[in-house]
Amino acid sequence: MSVSRDMILKLYKALMRESSKFPAYNYRMYFIRRTQEKFHSNKNVSSPDEIQQLYNAGLVELELLKRQVFISQMFKPEKLIIETQKQTDKDTG
Repeated sequence: MSVSRDMILKLYKALMRESSKFPAYNYRMYFIRRTQEKFHSNKNVSSPDEIQQLYNAGLVELELLKRQVFISQMFKPEKLIIETQKQTDKDTG
């Protein structure tokens, strides 16, 4: 099975969507940044075998993220000052 550009974009969006579900700010920002960096660093890969391998690794990572998000939502931390400040800025602006 060859991996199409559309499949890669769907995987990227799914990883970003799942990463944004973390209730803890630090984890959320880490996984968003990590996903962006991984896709950016591999954008010039042209070997179909390597693309397939990276895609499969991305699917595994997506499943891992889903489990971690589920677990972290059971133990929600308190909001950080930076999160409450952003909320206040949106309310006033």
